[in-house]
Parts: sequence; structure tokens; C-alpha cells
Amino acid sequence: MKIKIFAFLLIISANIFSQESDITTQLFETYEKYREGSLDKRRIKHHQLEPLLADYRVNPQFTVKVVGSSIEGRDLSLVSIGQGKTNVFLWSQMHGNEPTATQAIFDILNFLASEDFKDEKEEILSNLTVHFLPMLNPDGAERFQRRNVLGVDINRDALRLQSPESQTLKRVRDSLNADFGFNLHDQSTYYNAERTGKPATISYLAPAYNYEKDINEKRGNAMKVIVFMNTIIQKYAPGQVGRYNDDFEPRAFGDNIQKWGTSTILIESGGYANDVEKQEIRKLNYVSILSAICTIAKGNYADIPLEDYEKIPENDRKLFDLKITNATYKINGKPYILDIGMNRLEVAIENSTEFWYSSRIIDQGDLSTYYGYETFDATGYTLVAGKTPVLLSGLNQLNENKIIEMLRSGNTYVRAQNIPSDWLDFKMPIHLISKDYQMPEFHLEVGINPTFLLKKDGVYKYAVINGFLIDLEKGNGYFKNAMIYR
Repeated sequence: MKIKIFAFLLIISANIFSQESDITTQLFETYEKYREGSLDKRRIKHHQLEPLLADYRVNPQFTVKVVGSSIEGRDLSLVSIGQGKTNVFLWSQMHGNEPTATQAIFDILNFLASEDFKDEKEEILSNLTVHFLPMLNPDGAERFQRRNVLGVDINRDALRLQSPESQTLKRVRDSLNADFGFNLHDQSTYYNAERTGKPATISYLAPAYNYEKDINEKRGNAMKVIVFMNTIIQKYAPGQVGRYNDDFEPRAFGDNIQKWGTSTILIESGGYANDVEKQEIRKLNYVSILSAICTIAKGNYADIPLEDYEKIPENDRKLFDLKITNATYKINGKPYILDIGMNRLEVAIENSTEFWYSSRIIDQGDLSTYYGYETFDATGYTLVAGKTPVLLSGLNQLNENKIIEMLRSGNTYVRAQNIPSDWLDFKMPIHLISKDYQMPEFHLEVGINPTFLLKKDGVYKYAVINGFLIDLEKGNGYFKNAMIYR
């Protein structure tokens, strides 16, 4: 009898996913039509949202209300659409440097405002009222920082409610008595799906509402919707989904909103190869969240087996931007074999959506249980320090061919006069040093900028400049910037 019941549940589950497959495929294929083009960089600011919200204020389909303000007086706006009895509440960017879902929200709003998919939208809007709070921490977004200007992590302020942003989130949740809540975040790009080298592009959590991690109907519904969303992401980013540890955090909003009776779904946007601005992940947010809203409107998520939630691999954090394995490194003439893990750390440019990289060695030694977005096996290569050539009279002497020649000669730095004072970084793959700057003696260790050469058979074959790997034979490799030392 148990086998028959299990088989029946599998058939029901398969039917649910197949019913949604067509709409999901259409959403994916037509995405560019609804993508909000004005939000094409991660470092979005509050003022960029204002003209978009103004358009929805005059659209009779939508209601836009100012529901609070930040510490510095920026409006917190709630956009609502639909006539259904079931309230779905989505809030994003409670951490100011986590904007991927904010962009996806405006893509979703464009979709809902369009004349397309009439039948699907009729089903959504007749059964649900959907509410969006796109940017909860605009002051943090202005600085591209996690916390608000009080220095408070809003996601740890659910009990004291010290911040006005926290008070607004609690007040809106309570006023809606939301049935479903989507708590939208970004996570580090260095998370991977457990025991794999694949990034955790999307990670989920149905937060616990008590220390015992009990599963009531509300939390169970959140788990079922997550299982549904995982199935969608697997279609476009197979193996790239993680699941957060569900230990109860009594100060966290997700845990408390679950406790207050809203089926809460935490979504974290992580990393995806060659997607620095997270635009592919934004698209996956758009497709999976809209598909989840569809299944909530239909109510067929209820038949999804709850046990499938635990089958999603847990999040791990074992990714590097660049991992070099089996390199020979000599100290006092004796060779040692090392792996080196490097990350490219972003440095924001003030009043800009751009940034530059100041990379670091994060770990070295045996890194066999770690992974890299890019991995190079340096077996047979010796890791050596680069040299600094004589002083150049002018930067106009440098071009790409000249720099590759310098790297092939063992130089990783160039000393130059009159480096422009407004330069923050150098766009060619060699570091600039001012006339009088004294470089410290090279010693490979955690925390230093990863810059060195890989030598084989007496020839410099590869250069690592600011954590970027350059093939010196082919003269190529992905590169963004080198450093300037004054």
C-alpha cells in the first residue's frame, strides 16, 4: 500500500511540474521584453527607482503607497496589484548591497503591466494580491553597504525594531497579514552547492520559527514552494541550487515572519560563471518567482511532497575566483607543493555604478576540498616573484604587446613617473609603481595581493596579476585591472 501511495504522489508531483513547464519556458524565452533596462548595474540607487515607481502610480492596475522612510528620509514604497484574497508580499534589499532581486522585481512589474499572458495573469490577479517593497534599505544602497546608516543589520532587528526600516517591514507584514512572504537577498558568490564545484547560484530556506525546527502548515507550504522553484532553476542552472542551514535565529526577520504566520521563502542570489553583474541570476529570479506566484495562485503547490525539500544540497562556501593547484614554491632552495586560492575583492567607485578589484590570497596549502570558478593545474610549474624594470619616462610607452613582452621577461610591475592622481587602478595586466615606492620583498602568504609568475623549463609561461591568470604564450586571459602603488 505504501508503494502505491508513493507512486501516486510522484504522479501528482510530475503533473504539477509539467503543467507549469510551458509557462516557465515562455517566461524564460520572452524575458528580454520585460527586462527593466534602466537597472543594468548592481550598484543601483534609490533615485533610479523613483521614475519607475512614478509610472506605476498613474497606472490604474497598481497601487503605490509610501509606507515609511529610511533614517535619511528616503521613501519606502509598496507596489500592489491584484484583487485576490491571498496576499503575497515580496521585499528586497534589506541589505543595501544585495540588489539582484530588486532588479527582478521591476522586471516582474513590467510583465504584470503588459498586455501579454492574459489568461495566466487573470488567474494570478483574481486569486492573489501581490505586494512588492523593492528597496527596504535605500541608505545602505546609496553606499552599497550591507547595514543601514545606524550600523544595524536590518535582518537582525526583528525583535527590537530600532530602525525605521525594520518598523516599516513589520508594520506592512502585519497590515497585510500576508499568506506568503518572499525574503529576497544576495549571498556571496563563493558559496557552492555542497560537495560540488558548482556555485550556489540560487539558495533557498524555509526559515524555522522555533529552536525545535518544527514544521507546521505555514512552514510546510514554504518548503513545497521552494521544491517547486528548485525544479525550475535546475532546468536552467543544473546542480547550482543550495539550501541554507535552518537553525533558528530569534532576531531574524525571516524566522519571525514565519513565526507570525506568513509562509516565508528566503531566496539568496549567489554566483554564476562570467556573470559579474548578476544579470543571468536576475533572469532566474524573474522566471522562478513569477512561476512560484503562478503555482500559489493555482494552489497546486500543496500536492508537492514535503520530503523533497531535504533533497536540495546544503550551501557550502568553498569557491575561489581562481584556484591554482600543485604549484612548486621554493623556500631556502627547498621545493614545496602548494595550492593557492584567490578572490577578487570589489572596491566601489564613489558616485558610480562601477568598481575595481583589489584581490587577495585567501588560502594556501592543501585545497583539494575547494573549487574555483577558474582552476589551473600548475604541476611542473615553479611559482616565482616578478621583477620591476627600470623607470619609464612616460605611460605612453605601454601597450598590450609591450606589456606581454615585459611579462615574458619576468616583470610584473612597472615603475612610472607622473601617474595621474585620479587613477584608481590600471586597465592593463601589469602593476604601476610610482617613482619612489618601495615594494616589499615577496613572500607567498595569505592576505597578500596575488601577483607572481609560473615558470616551466626556464620559461615564464603564465602570470598571475591581481588574481587574474594570463597565458603568456597566447597573450590572453580574462582581465579587469591591475593595481597602482604610489
